[in-house]
Amino acid sequence: MSTPYPFTAIVGQDDLRLGLLLNAVSPAVGGVLVRGEKGTAKSTAVRALAALMPEVSVVPGCRFSCDPGSPDPACPDGPHAEAAGVSRAARTVELPVGASEDRLVGALDIERALSEGVKAFEPGLLADAHRGILYVDEVNLLHDHLVDLLLDAAAMGASYVEREGVSVRHAARFLLVGTMNPEEGELRPQLLDRFGLTVEVAASRDTDERVEVVRRRLAYDDDPEGFAGRWAEEESALRERIAAARALLPRVVLGDAVLRQIAATCAAFEVDGMRADIVMARTATALAAWAGREEVTADDVRQAALLALPHRRRRNPFDAPGLDEDKLDQTLDEAAGDQGQDKNNDDDPDPDGGGNDDGGGGGGGGVPPQADGDRTPPQGESDDTPSQAPEGTPDAPGRSTGAEQQPVASAEPFRTKMLSVPGLGEGAAGRRSRARTEHGRTTGARRPQGSLTKLHLAATVQAAAPHQRARGRSGRGLVVRRDDLRQATREGREGNLVLFVVDASGSMAARQRMSAVKGAVLSLLLDAYQRRDKVGLVTFRGKDAEVALPPTSSVDAAASRLESLPTGGRTPLATGLLKAHDVLRVERLRDPSRRPLLVVVTDGRATGGPEPVALAGRAARLHRSEGTASVVVDCESGYVRLGLAGELARELGGTAVTLDELRADSIAGLVKDVTAAGRAA
Repeated sequence: MSTPYPFTAIVGQDDLRLGLLLNAVSPAVGGVLVRGEKGTAKSTAVRALAALMPEVSVVPGCRFSCDPGSPDPACPDGPHAEAAGVSRAARTVELPVGASEDRLVGALDIERALSEGVKAFEPGLLADAHRGILYVDEVNLLHDHLVDLLLDAAAMGASYVEREGVSVRHAARFLLVGTMNPEEGELRPQLLDRFGLTVEVAASRDTDERVEVVRRRLAYDDDPEGFAGRWAEEESALRERIAAARALLPRVVLGDAVLRQIAATCAAFEVDGMRADIVMARTATALAAWAGREEVTADDVRQAALLALPHRRRRNPFDAPGLDEDKLDQTLDEAAGDQGQDKNNDDDPDPDGGGNDDGGGGGGGGVPPQADGDRTPPQGESDDTPSQAPEGTPDAPGRSTGAEQQPVASAEPFRTKMLSVPGLGEGAAGRRSRARTEHGRTTGARRPQGSLTKLHLAATVQAAAPHQRARGRSGRGLVVRRDDLRQATREGREGNLVLFVVDASGSMAARQRMSAVKGAVLSLLLDAYQRRDKVGLVTFRGKDAEVALPPTSSVDAAASRLESLPTGGRTPLATGLLKAHDVLRVERLRDPSRRPLLVVVTDGRATGGPEPVALAGRAARLHRSEGTASVVVDCESGYVRLGLAGELARELGGTAVTLDELRADSIAGLVKDVTAAGRAA
């Protein structure tokens, strides 16, 4: 086993170290999520924490780490007779992003279960992590079905394995620690809320501190054991302080005054549910114990809020996590003042309580950052009546196509109708298009290829039934052989690659129109986040097109690129479509199972260069010939409509939809399955 990097040798990263130590003092805090850029010692700190955790006493021979003082009565290895426990180090179990369901929760021997009625169970990672640490690196990339299993275990403190009526349950209480790079996508809200604390980490910009980081890391790489030995005294002192804080924790008093501050803070920042209040109370108590005090103070409450609330304020993936510290201080002061007033006026309490601030800015959730009053476009656009420019000629006079304009703020996002790729895919699990998946409704059965994961019971019995006499069946049990087993085939939903191709030329540059267009694309990005898609962004204007954002799972990165998008110049539509073709060609090589959906946001005009319309048509037919599903969001407005976006959709073999039709509550209908290229031919 390799020697871990000492926790006390980590330079800086005070919030990260504090969040981990508070969970070591009080595991009831609920774990910690570490967000930050790559190369900031996230994984190093988590792995180093294991050496500081107190040892646990377990029942000898129990694969599920039962506590000898109170063994689990439902333990699959039980019941346990009274026996002295054995001590061992607390485990840190790492959950790989690509782990299978069986690896996480364990696996049953289906053949023995059916033929012998024996619950032959092989424990998974949840059993290994019981009473220890479950560490998930890149937790935001974890597949949805594994997230669901983690949520269930975290909520119930137990793991259940259910297979065709055969059930196994075991305790699974662990400290959940996750690390992630926000550029690669955000977490599902349900899992995000399960983390007690969150910390943001970034590389230091101080030269001396960076030099010390490099010096220590090089020394560790040259001689891990010798380096760890030099920090052994500091590690031992920190381990003793954690043990002392754990011993003090039951005696820490959480008074009514600080409890009122906690409640007022959670109410002022409009966090959902009551988990935030409970986590703040536990964190503040752990902070007091860590400081060696028996009473929680207002400073503990403030620090607890900074750790427990930022990730619970987010209302959509475009909201940046964080707290307005001025508002936090004001809320804490008002709650403390109201408490004092209540003591002096017990006969006339303030019915409104404390901490109200008339809903002012800074951190109350519920209103996305795009929802400023000046961002909703008026209904009409009289200043941008379209006119068609002949092929190869300059844009018509009066159209704003020359100078670059400053970025326009987006309109309010809205709920969109679902666009999906036709046919049956086999891509990564998601929520957009139909696909063969490990989870979903059962559609048939087949012989298993490799290990059996989802048994089709009826098909298995049907395959085994004709052979019972030949196999000498004499009792009630069914004689089942491995060749009889049948794997269930299931149909669910997959995530797609949604590639946006956005027209940022002068024909789109009217502020009212571009604001509406950005609002529509933001709405589609939010939909892509909810459906677990990858997204990419290609923009075109002037003489060229650029990949504003390569395909990624981070929709908030796409949103930030869109917000800063300038407009102006000619409309190189063909160049934009060809750039999108290059992006899709590369992505097909990287991830051939993920099917693309091309979303072209334009009014359909093509200008600049020789034969721009003909070139755009040829580029569109190239996508069609490769079977790329597509939709054109028609941004044309005004009383006179040329229908150019509809013609582009026909060339692509896809569907055209107006901005109004894109809304989920629109009266106008919208075909859900985008017609695949070639099918319309």
